[in-house]
Amino acid sequence: MHRQFRAYAHRGGSDVAPENSPSAFAAAVSLGYRWLETDLRATSDGVAVVHHDPVLDRTTDMAGRVVERTWNDVRRARFSNGEGPLRLEELLAAYPDVSINLDLKEGAVVAPALDALHRAGAWHRVCLTSFSTRRLRAARRWAPRLVETSASPAEVLLQRTTPPRLLRWREAGPARLQVPARFVTHAYLKRAHAQSLPVDAWTVNEPAVMVRLVRMGVDGIMTDAPALLRDILRSHGLWSP
Repeated sequence: MHRQFRAYAHRGGSDVAPENSPSAFAAAVSLGYRWLETDLRATSDGVAVVHHDPVLDRTTDMAGRVVERTWNDVRRARFSNGEGPLRLEELLAAYPDVSINLDLKEGAVVAPALDALHRAGAWHRVCLTSFSTRRLRAARRWAPRLVETSASPAEVLLQRTTPPRLLRWREAGPARLQVPARFVTHAYLKRAHAQSLPVDAWTVNEPAVMVRLVRMGVDGIMTDAPALLRDILRSHGLWSP
């Protein structure tokens, strides 16, 4: 498991640049990150945009719901560093050798996201995730079987509470478990690994927690502090840039 450890730059790493901004992703890749994590929202004209909140207000100089604006509107928004939001296709094209964990934040973005992945031929280098089981089921149904998905919270609960011999996914099931760091215990890891399910912890920014999780045998960590996580992984022989 350790040789396949995944270090994820959460929204690019907001400790160095505004979250989900081009500079945040560039900084993480320059550190050697091979996995980025981000979120997707849809515009009113069906463009998958790299953005976390349903509204633009918190992170840009523009107000309003992303889904109620066209891409031509959204592209004019500016982060505090003067940069604008990215389309999913732009992020994929900027880093063709980097993989991306994509959180489908709403039902409206599923089709635009899958269309973008199809056009980019990027199925092999993404992991699709969502808090909504319905959205994940739609993605699994429409995407090629080779695409990786993680478990929704409902699927995490099912995996935690169902005896392994009785666990049956409704359709193609998740390939990973992505959970809050507080969920991760030795027993939880043992159970997941017995079912060949790697476990990623989010969102971890404290060095002591990073060290504890690494020593427990977690398979991946998402962080807003990519340089810090890189240094800790290096000290444990787990950094593979």
